[in-house]
Amino acid sequence: MLVGSRPGPWKRGRVLAALALLLGLFLLLHATIPNRIGGLGSLVETFLPWFGLFIPVLLAGAMWRRSASAVAALLLPVMVWLNLFGGLLGDKSHPAGDLTVVSHNVGADNSDPAGTARDLVASGADVLGLEEISQQDGGTYEKELAKAYPYHTVQGTVGLWSKLPLSDTRPVDIKTDVGPLAATKPADVTLADSRALRTTVATDHGPLAVYVAHLGSVRVNPRAGFWTESRDRNAQALSEAVAAEKNERVVLLGDLNGTTDDRTFDGLTSQLDSVQEAAGDGFGFSWPAKFPVVRIDQILVRGVKPESAWSLPATGSDHLPVAAGISW
Repeated sequence: MLVGSRPGPWKRGRVLAALALLLGLFLLLHATIPNRIGGLGSLVETFLPWFGLFIPVLLAGAMWRRSASAVAALLLPVMVWLNLFGGLLGDKSHPAGDLTVVSHNVGADNSDPAGTARDLVASGADVLGLEEISQQDGGTYEKELAKAYPYHTVQGTVGLWSKLPLSDTRPVDIKTDVGPLAATKPADVTLADSRALRTTVATDHGPLAVYVAHLGSVRVNPRAGFWTESRDRNAQALSEAVAAEKNERVVLLGDLNGTTDDRTFDGLTSQLDSVQEAAGDGFGFSWPAKFPVVRIDQILVRGVKPESAWSLPATGSDHLPVAAGISW
């Protein structure tokens, strides 16, 4: 090589090529990241789709350096990311649907519960699952939803309103505590203990078992890292309850405080399908409402067919309502 000549395109940008390969391996092997170190594995999986933003950054660097090796190395993270999330990019929804269900964390500190209730009625849903109903706002939801939904049940902080008759309603013990959640709420807001219920909705096609659940909150702090102890315990108990469910047709509505990519929910996702993944348009992020970056509000089903899934406009809550159309 002549003194002072530039290296060829396959020799330039080796650092960028190495970073691209590391990103691809990171996405490919995310399940091997241990949770015992401050819940790092769950934290990564919560925001896993966003790691794809590093791809155009690295591509810009590769083009600036005119590095063929870096561009080639980027094929690995691109292919892995598309394998993980490419199915969410297209619109898989269909107009058909026998039943419309909505799940919404209405927010214990919601400044306009009456307006939130009216917005939910306007959605036209047949079944509404609400989470984080404070004792102060419970009467407001019952009053505002009564005309459109003659059947309802409230168990602690969760409730279900339905246009169809309900039966076999009971709370579900998900081994929760209200300490971490209550600590983040205003002093004048009180929450009941029960945070999950199970009921049967009588449809024209037969009984449908519906669960409404609000799993424990998660915290990020310097000492504990990604703290998920309460949520993880709730998820395990809920998956056991679903596994014991005798009805073949099941719908779970809830704020799970986690995404379906999180390994914590393997017990649920091995039994139930995500309507967003099966029939949604995009990622369906639901929190925070002002700028959604994760989907922690879920509708999961078994024994019925998801036809469509979407998010509803923002209400007075810090979560977006999520909706789905299902059929038999």
